[in-house]
Amino acid sequence: MNGADTAWIIVATALVLFMTLPGLALFYGGLVRSRNVLSVFMQCYAIACLMSVLWFVVGYSIAFGEGNAIWGGLGKAFLTGIDAGTLAGTLPEVLFFAFQMTFAIITPALIVGAYVERVGFGFVLLFSGLWMLLCYAPVVHWVWGGGMLADGGIFGETGVKDFAGGIVVHETAGLAALLIAFFLGPRKNHSTPPHNPGYVMIGAAMLWVGWFGFNGGSQLAADGGAAMALTVTHLSAAAASLTWALWERIKFGKASMVGMVTGTIAGLASITPASGFVGPVQALIIGAVAGILCQEAVNLIRNKMKIDDTLDVFAVHGVGGIFGTIMIAVFGLGSWTAQLGSLAVVGVFTVVVTVVLIFVVKAITPLRVDDETEVNGLDIAVHGERAYDHAS
Repeated sequence: MNGADTAWIIVATALVLFMTLPGLALFYGGLVRSRNVLSVFMQCYAIACLMSVLWFVVGYSIAFGEGNAIWGGLGKAFLTGIDAGTLAGTLPEVLFFAFQMTFAIITPALIVGAYVERVGFGFVLLFSGLWMLLCYAPVVHWVWGGGMLADGGIFGETGVKDFAGGIVVHETAGLAALLIAFFLGPRKNHSTPPHNPGYVMIGAAMLWVGWFGFNGGSQLAADGGAAMALTVTHLSAAAASLTWALWERIKFGKASMVGMVTGTIAGLASITPASGFVGPVQALIIGAVAGILCQEAVNLIRNKMKIDDTLDVFAVHGVGGIFGTIMIAVFGLGSWTAQLGSLAVVGVFTVVVTVVLIFVVKAITPLRVDDETEVNGLDIAVHGERAYDHAS
């Protein structure tokens, strides 16, 4: 065990949990109407709790067990055979488990943005739990657990390069979000502006800080690689924030605060897969392009395809993660075959599993709340609470 590495990953684990609670909850909560803000908080919080338990029970074993190239098996279920002295590289394995658990929390939590203001709470919990175990955890095994997309897998000695989750986190969550939004249908009133842009900015700032643990921690060591990952993450976020705002100003005459911080998230998602491989100049390029690319993806999905992915999960996270994964090959730092092939394999798998789960879970618990609940807001109707005295 290395004490410095262990101390850094303890901090990184806290930072990644901080991204979901309260970062993502505030970011998403501020974007919805005031009558639905507590439902968003509840969805994020409940997902964090449920994924933690499921990751302990069997998720970690599926992802990092010593099964085969496709499935990690059940050998590490309930952390069997793991105690405080068991090592994973230079770290206590129980710490590696905890660090990866925070990724298993935020990935299904990202999907929340697609279905806010109209989804059934039972559907959220059942779908998220099954999706994490049957979609996310196997993909983790393929890419990070020595499975079929890793070095020596189906793409040869040089497997896919996905440092912190462009494919594993952002592609999977983005595609799942788009599919749920498609099957769920649009909100009855989706022209209402965010009820609390201040929450959005605070949440985005927390996500930015937490992302240092997300990307810097993925080095799994306290060394120069972690320092570079942290630095390029920051530069990409800053560049994307500026280009998003500039592009808004060019197109609409004004740069919005909500737009600028959405650009921050686009830059963070885009640098995530590349953060362990690129340098500062390359990070600036990735971020600068992402701010415009993801904004145009928002326009395509929302206005051209007419899919009410409410908080633009696919356009920002999905497109960003896919773009960053491809840029690794563009910069000559990874194999084109492995990068594109892995995007395709994981994309098809995610679509199939997600669609099947939507229909299975929908048969058990309603996908969408009734019209009256949607009009009155989920806070009172579903949770019996309201965020404000006079919710709009």
